[in-house]
Formats: sequence, structure tokens, C-alpha cells
Amino acid sequence: MNQWIKKTMLSLGVVTACLSISPAFATETIKVSVIDGYPDRALWVKEFTDFFIPEVDKRLAVTGNYKMEWRENYGGSIVKPKGVLEGIKLGLGDIGIVTTIFHSSKLPSQSLSAVTPFVAADARVVAKAIDEIAKEYPAMQNEFKKQGQVYLATGVVLDTYQMFGKEDVTSIKSLEGSKVAGAGTNLRYIEGIKDAAGVRGGLTDFYNMLQTGLVDYAMLWPEAAKTFKIAEVAPFMLNANLGAVNTKTVTVNESYWKKLPDEVKTVLQDVAVDYRDHIANIAMDRAAESLEAYVAAGGKIIEVSAEERAAWASAMPNLAAEWAANLDKRGEAGTEMLNAYIGKLKDAGFVGVRDWTVK
Repeated sequence: MNQWIKKTMLSLGVVTACLSISPAFATETIKVSVIDGYPDRALWVKEFTDFFIPEVDKRLAVTGNYKMEWRENYGGSIVKPKGVLEGIKLGLGDIGIVTTIFHSSKLPSQSLSAVTPFVAADARVVAKAIDEIAKEYPAMQNEFKKQGQVYLATGVVLDTYQMFGKEDVTSIKSLEGSKVAGAGTNLRYIEGIKDAAGVRGGLTDFYNMLQTGLVDYAMLWPEAAKTFKIAEVAPFMLNANLGAVNTKTVTVNESYWKKLPDEVKTVLQDVAVDYRDHIANIAMDRAAESLEAYVAAGGKIIEVSAEERAAWASAMPNLAAEWAANLDKRGEAGTEMLNAYIGKLKDAGFVGVRDWTVK
């Protein structure tokens, strides 16, 4: 009996020792490919690398159940800037940062902040309001679903659009008869300027478009002007404060999303919202610094009076009313979304020079 007890205790000791040195579970590694057509120096791309990815890794490490194996592909290695939406749809990437201003026909509801200029020059306020609208109304998420994608969060990387030009200007009247580069809906801002013509382009194109004389002006924001050295080809900025616009939305390929564990899905959703606020905060923090850098690089800033801004806004067609009516016709709550969005901006202390909810 004593010998049997000794053998049993010895066996138990071996099992206990093995358990003490063996992990209770194995961490599952999940491969994920991230794509964007813009280079890694672009603010939102850099912060995806420096903030989004480490934050996801940190949160997953709390339980240790899952680990992401990231593969990042930027700067046109897989898709061009306009190709991210299609690239994610086709599965060329699992997660992408879609530049929504290129896709107003496929993603019309994403244009909400773009069709309401001259209201809020604050990336933080606009990002939060648009993302809340996206989650309170189904339109935005449904549009991405049609493209085979799951919406995570929208982002604002610019404090406000401004006009950057080759020649010295004295007022908005100086824009008459000019050619202006823009991307998507913001090209319609110049419809209120006599004989001005819009030329479609992207942020990575603007330097060459200005340098070669294809355009006289480009609509972009100070941080981008600094990053892409716009002062070299457009040393005059018309400080019109056209407003912040959401242009970047993080999405996931729907088929890939369905295979993800719930824990990973939750972390990605939560971090996407934090990433939204993170890049908006950086955009605002860098706004003044970027203007200083523009001036230091030889740029000159021309101020636009409140009266001129109001006159410009009044001369535009009511882009917001058109936008809302088109969504209403599709069976979406366009008018409700517009009113809710303007209401959120007012609650945050921003009232535009024109009330876009009035038809």
C-alpha cells in the first residue's frame, strides 16, 4: 500500500510540475494586411502605424488570446490613393483607410461635412459628429456594406480647407476666372465664384498641378501644405476657413471580418474610435505650427473678412439641401441626418455663416 501511495504521489507531482511550466493556452496569431495608396509620411498613415497598430496589440495582449501579424502596404505598392475602396472590396487588403471624397457616388452619405462648408473649422468636433451620425443612422454603414466592407470609424485629418495659390491675391474676387484643384465635393465650393473652374486631383498631385500651371490654386489644409512642401509652388494662402471635412474612413473586408473572433472585433472597433480622436487632435495641434512653417518656407497668408466669407457661402448652391434630397429619394434619412449633424455642431458651439438646413 505504501509503495502504491508513493507511486501515485510521484505521478501527481510530475503532472503538477508539467502544468506549472506549460502555458494554459496557445496564443492564436491572426494575419492582417493594411493598405492605403498614400505614402507613410501622410499624417493618417503614419499614425496608423504609430498609434492604431500598437494600441490594438496592447489591448489584445491583456488576455493573450490573440496576436495580430501586421503587414502594411502604403504609397501605391498595392493600390493608388483612389483605389483603396475597391482594393478592400476585392480582398487586396484586409483593413484599409478609404479616402471617401473620391467616392461621392458610391458613398454619398460620407459627404455630409463636405456639403456644409463655412461652419466648423475643428477636426475634433466634425469627426465626432460624423461618426455619431454614422452609428445613429444606417446609411453610411449600408453604403460600405454594398462595397463588401465593415465600417469602423471615420476620421478628420484637416483643421480646415484653405486656398493655396501661385499668385498674390487680395480677396476672394481674385479667384474669379481661375482654375482650382480639389478632390470630390469640395470642387463645388467654387461654383459661387465667377468663371472659376475646378480641376479634380489628389493630395499627391497638387504640387505638380501647381508647378506645371495646370491650376492656379489648390484646396488643401496647412498640415498637408507643410508635409508636401506646397509653399514652393503656391506661396500665397487665402485664409477662408472653409471648414473641416471627414475624408478618411477605416474599413475592414467583410469576408475577413466574419472570420475574426469577437474579442478581436471589439478591440478593432474600440481602437478605431480612439484613432479617430487621436488624428483629429493631432490635426488641431499642428494647425498653428503648420501655418508658421508655411510662412517660414516663404508663404504669405491673406485674411478673408467675415463679410466675404458670408458672401461666398451665399453665392454657392445649397449643396446640403441637394445632398439631403438625394438621400431622401433613396429611402435614407438625408434631411434628418443633415439636421442632426448641424445640431451637433451647434451644441459644440459652431454656427455657420449660412444655415444649410434652410432650402
